Amino acid sequence: MPDKTQTNSAAPGDRLVRAGAIVFFIGAVATLVTVAPLFLGTTPFPTYMFGLSMLMAVGFLMAGAGVLRSVAAGRRQARAGR
Repeated sequence: MPDKTQTNSAAPGDRLVRAGAIVFFIGAVATLVTVAPLFLGTTPFPTYMFGLSMLMAVGFLMAGAGVLRSVAAGRRQARAGR
């Protein structure tokens, strides 16, 4: 039986994975910007800037949730196909 899903259609967790990747990238850039003054010997950024570095973890968790959602949808689809 051929798969009826179009190649360009979005799976249930795809948007969450993409959003998580974007948030992770923003957190990675924030981490580099925050840590750079420590290596350059300049005045460090305020403490709240270190909080932006936590966006890496948030993005990673978002992407992981998207992958789990996609896996769950695939399992449901496989069970319905039996």
